[in-house]
Amino acid sequence: MTVLIVVESCFGNTTAVAHAVAAGLTRTVPLETVSVVHPAEAPVALPGDVRLLLVGAPTHAFSLPRPQSRREAGEKGAQDVDLPGVREWIERVTPSKDLHVVTFDTSIKTRFVPGTAAKASSKALKKRGFRHVDRGPGFFVTATEGPLADGERERAEAWGVQLGRDLNGSPGRTGNSTG
Repeated sequence: MTVLIVVESCFGNTTAVAHAVAAGLTRTVPLETVSVVHPAEAPVALPGDVRLLLVGAPTHAFSLPRPQSRREAGEKGAQDVDLPGVREWIERVTPSKDLHVVTFDTSIKTRFVPGTAAKASSKALKKRGFRHVDRGPGFFVTATEGPLADGERERAEAWGVQLGRDLNGSPGRTGNSTG
């Protein structure tokens, strides 16, 4: 059994969330079974032992990052802006119909949010052919470049603990644990 976390991050905030989720998961599942990878390094043919796939990205213009939004982030100091992101990885990945997938994102907290990276990636994964896709939580940053808002790293870790408990308690699909 493994958990694969595919995460795109421009300023490191979404990666920080992914590592906090991984830390929470490893409280209930073995450390060596949890992997955090950038979409450019993520397999397009998912290994058969993956029981849970988490997909995370920063919200850009109420959706997943695009090449143009990555370039704009690069002008503000973002890293890895020339690498393919979650959007491009989803377009290439071979769907696994029985695999449980949960999406998450980071964004600036606003009063009205018409869309998020988690929502967009959830829709794209379903369209690609994944059947068991849940939209997980969004985590907040204080500004475009970050950092994470107070308490978000801890909330991500707590969500990881819950995902691990759900995974251990179920022989198949885990519940939608948004913590």
